[in-house]
Amino acid sequence: MKKKLLRVNSAAGWLAITMWAAWGQNTAPAPPIDLKTALVMAHNNDAVYQAAVTQAGLAHEDKRQARAALLPTLTFLNEYLYTQPNSLGVIFIANNAVNEYTSQGDVHEALSFASRGAYLQTVALEAAAKAQQEISQRGLDAAVTEAYYGLLTAEHKVRSAERSLGEARQFVDLTRKQEKGGEAAHADVVKAQLTEAQRERDLSDARLTAEKTKIALSIFLFPDYGHDYEVVDDLDQAPRLATFEEVSAMAGRNNPQIRAAEAAVKAERYGVSAARGAYLPSLSFDYFYGIDAPNFGATGPVGQNNLGSSVLASISLPLWNWKATASRVEQAKLREAQARRELSLTQRQLLGSLDADYKEAQTAYSQVDSLKHSLDLATESLRLTVLRYEGGEATALEVTDAQGTLAMARDAYADGLNRYQVALAVLRTLTGS
Repeated sequence: MKKKLLRVNSAAGWLAITMWAAWGQNTAPAPPIDLKTALVMAHNNDAVYQAAVTQAGLAHEDKRQARAALLPTLTFLNEYLYTQPNSLGVIFIANNAVNEYTSQGDVHEALSFASRGAYLQTVALEAAAKAQQEISQRGLDAAVTEAYYGLLTAEHKVRSAERSLGEARQFVDLTRKQEKGGEAAHADVVKAQLTEAQRERDLSDARLTAEKTKIALSIFLFPDYGHDYEVVDDLDQAPRLATFEEVSAMAGRNNPQIRAAEAAVKAERYGVSAARGAYLPSLSFDYFYGIDAPNFGATGPVGQNNLGSSVLASISLPLWNWKATASRVEQAKLREAQARRELSLTQRQLLGSLDADYKEAQTAYSQVDSLKHSLDLATESLRLTVLRYEGGEATALEVTDAQGTLAMARDAYADGLNRYQVALAVLRTLTGS
């Protein structure tokens, strides 16, 4: 038992020494992460997005395989066949000799309308998979952007809570001085202290929210847990809102949902062609070169040439299969009709989302200036109310109310900036800008 405890303690000590050494080597703080870097990091680490990348890669390989099926193939065949002899030669008349050696190269080509339709279908499916990859990327970008600006908003609120706590403490000091000078009642001190205690709780909650938001964002950014980092504060540097006509034009040109739905329709249309191809003849061609002789060699026992070539061409004409082909064609038509309905739904959803999301961004953009003006007014109101209190013209309740109004105005302004940034991120999922 002592030896076991010693090994555990040694391992723990080694781990502590390793962590201490690593910490000592990384004392320099890492540079803050901006939004562009955060998006790149998330692309590299997000399993859902990487799954979409994988599906696009698989679709690309399916297309390569379908294309290869349209091209000639080259194989090399080696075979030995033994047949029991009899007095007339060999027992099985289909075989040529007791010992038969085959060593030939075979160039094979098969042509059919079905295989061509299958290839064109894989081309469309690859386009759909790439569009789905872009849909996944834009969705991830929107989620990371929301988390990024959520963290900045939480950090703004922490600083706001710190300022509010400082203002509350200054008012506590002011009421105590007023009380000592006989210019204020002790009730004013009590009221100021209650406000101070509330501001301390608000600061604690704000810090907790910021830490939780930072953890949520780190899950997107890093492949393992426990990284400390900072982000670039550009919450109040959002670009202007483009006009609805500009946004509509970008969405029409560059929307992956529409591209994916259109590619799905095209794939199902080629699926119908591939199914109908089973009604039509198919052609195969083989060219053989090598030996097919009773001895393994380029020449025979008496010097005859064993090397030679042969050509085999065949055409297959489908006649009757109990309407299985008709059934597959009908299935393909049903899938194509459903794909067209989904395309129509996607188009309607895009128009509706574009209208609603633009109005949200427009409202958020228009309210930012109003919230900033309210913040300026609340700041001036608190300053004037404190001056009036020092002059004996205002009550402590008025001061604390002004402090609360200013705290709410700061938070509302941060929330307004965040709302606009998130609205822009949602619009980017539709426009790709």
